[in-house]
Amino acid sequence: MSDQQPIARTVGRRIPPPVGAPPTAEARAAWNAMAAYRTRVPKGVFVYRSHEEMARDRERWTTEAIVERIRQRRA
Repeated sequence: MSDQQPIARTVGRRIPPPVGAPPTAEARAAWNAMAAYRTRVPKGVFVYRSHEEMARDRERWTTEAIVERIRQRRA
């Protein structure tokens, strides 16, 4: 479309590491932190009758995860 503005500027550039190079310590730490993240959502396929049912489950799982994280910090 002609009314779209083109990207005029690129800020910074990511330079990928050489092929075969092991990841940096910072990258490994980030991967380990993401791997340890728990959502508390059970695995499976869920079929809901309404968005409200889905939202209710999602809020319950999120609340459980928050409560668990607070308990771990206090322990």
